[in-house]
Amino acid sequence: MEEQSQRGRIDLYYGDESQVSEVGYVPYGWQFADEEVTVAVSKGRSMNYFGLLSRSNELFYKATESTITSAFVLEQLDAFSLKLIKPTVVVLDNARIHTAKKIKERLAYWQQRGLYLFYLPPYSPHLNIIERLWKELKGRWLRPSDYASAERLFYATALVLAAVGKELRINFSSFKL
Repeated sequence: MEEQSQRGRIDLYYGDESQVSEVGYVPYGWQFADEEVTVAVSKGRSMNYFGLLSRSNELFYKATESTITSAFVLEQLDAFSLKLIKPTVVVLDNARIHTAKKIKERLAYWQQRGLYLFYLPPYSPHLNIIERLWKELKGRWLRPSDYASAERLFYATALVLAAVGKELRINFSSFKL
């Protein structure tokens, strides 16, 4: 697949979901033995994102404050399939919302439009490049001050995601042919 994408025969996107919430993002931390470090706990609002990312940093995403369901994923893949200009493969993990009956029933319809789904082996998030996008979003591109309120956080997240592929880029390693 990657070779076909590199040669321009297909478009290749990687899809998954993530959440940004007022609780914040603390990927790691350290402290001195005699130091007490705390992180304030908040039960604020959150925004869920379903995204599709290519190695060239083209991003298609949709946000919702509701839980992301298979119906939501189906709706997004339907919308995405209307924008295709060449055969396109979307790489997904095996989450239930990606493998639900309603998704499987739609496969033949999407294939007529040129959209194909490829499922990663179980327990292999390292093979899905959009995971890197979510990590960069939460760990580097959003600032601590963006968490001051839900509105500020959601606005900052929208600005960051709109900048992906333009001002913000992730340099993925090259294909090995």
